Amino acid sequence: METFSNFVTTLGNFAWGPFMIVMLVGTSLFLSIGTKFLQFRKMPLAFKLLLSNRESNEEGDMSPFAALMTSLAATIGTGNIAGVATAIVAGGPGAIFWMWVVALVGGASKYVEAVLAVEFREINEKGERSGGPMYYIRNGMGKKWAWLGWLYAFFGVMACFGPGNLVQANAVASVMNTSFGVPHLITGIVVAIATAIVLIGGVKSIGKVSDKVVPLMAGVYIVGALAILVLHVDKIPAAFGMIFSNAFTGHAVQGGLLGTVIRFGVARGVFSNEAGLGTAAIAHGAAATKDPVKQGIIGSLGSFIDTLMVCSMTALVILVSPAINIGQDGILQLLASDGAMYPVTMKAELASQGINLISGAALTSKAFNMGLPGPGDLIIVVGLIFFSYSTILGWYYYGSKCLEYIAGVKAVEVYKWLWIGMCVVGAVVKLDIVWGLSDAFNGLMILPNLIGMLALSPLVFKMTKDYESNESTESNKLKRNV
Repeated sequence: METFSNFVTTLGNFAWGPFMIVMLVGTSLFLSIGTKFLQFRKMPLAFKLLLSNRESNEEGDMSPFAALMTSLAATIGTGNIAGVATAIVAGGPGAIFWMWVVALVGGASKYVEAVLAVEFREINEKGERSGGPMYYIRNGMGKKWAWLGWLYAFFGVMACFGPGNLVQANAVASVMNTSFGVPHLITGIVVAIATAIVLIGGVKSIGKVSDKVVPLMAGVYIVGALAILVLHVDKIPAAFGMIFSNAFTGHAVQGGLLGTVIRFGVARGVFSNEAGLGTAAIAHGAAATKDPVKQGIIGSLGSFIDTLMVCSMTALVILVSPAINIGQDGILQLLASDGAMYPVTMKAELASQGINLISGAALTSKAFNMGLPGPGDLIIVVGLIFFSYSTILGWYYYGSKCLEYIAGVKAVEVYKWLWIGMCVVGAVVKLDIVWGLSDAFNGLMILPNLIGMLALSPLVFKMTKDYESNESTESNKLKRNV
């Protein structure tokens, strides 16, 4: 087991090493420049298109609105509750700054992914739309690059069971056991049944559930977080101070390595909003639309909603709470199970004494409960349950399309029942090594997708220019007719 654990660590270090981080952020920045920072310029239009496309009469498996909600269903999960807290504890408050960087430039990656997904999607033998990096790599770059699309799909199948299933089911089981005393196995069975009910209905059923659940759960979570921040508005400047002062020093964590801050910020940022990962493109490929650029503009909102809104709310609630602090020596301090505050550098020493620092989802829950006693804890419990459940549905869809690319439609039927069964497994097993595997395979998915986006970026830039030119022409016509 130790050998396998070391292998996972090595794989994770490669997948999230300096090369991959530079490639990820560099590609997103390149695409931002190439589209003239469309994710900011077209944000008002993006929200207008989103709200006006809740229903669509065009051919597709789900409305453009439902396609974005499905992609958000996969991203708004434990990454927003446990992932943000993990990033802060492992990388210091400055990790949040690097999450923001990924989100700001990542909007362009989300745009390009959605454009390419619609442009190069296929219709399978069941009449469903199949899109995503594997399809735009093969159909856009040419058949000789089909192996690269296969590689992306393989990594996708391997990655989906970690962050998309096991981690989510375990999070629901843990919170149900801690809050209500429900045995892990019972929760796993209930989650599996609830998942089966939706998956049996196919992709359209996933879209309909996401359409309803995602806006509701995100809205409740944000309102609760805002209530806490209003009550502690005097502490918000200090929270931002911790983020920015630590972003370029790394002093708040053990070793004081800036690379640690950047790595955990970027890794958790990608785990949260999936910008550059390519998975959101799989959902957008099913959208009922004939206009790739319009769907891309809608897709560009993904990073903004997920990271800059939901994750930022979580981070600020944690940083204004008494559960976390920066000591006089500049080292991050956390509340522990004995009620005292300790530096994160004492984690191993304290564990040997039976004292555990509060981290992960427990830290977020503690921060919400301290900020809004009673309702705050309930927001986390309910939020984590719905966030995790919607993520299970979203990542099932991603994994099914990756497997379909590799083995065909018939293999997906077997995969469906395996996925449902793994909900029970995830609820009852320890997942220490799963997080490492999830990070590793997520990182490995990125490189094929980045290659595809860079190779096809001239086409996207041209499509964007043509769209904006037509948009300008139509606007001038309207002015002349007034």
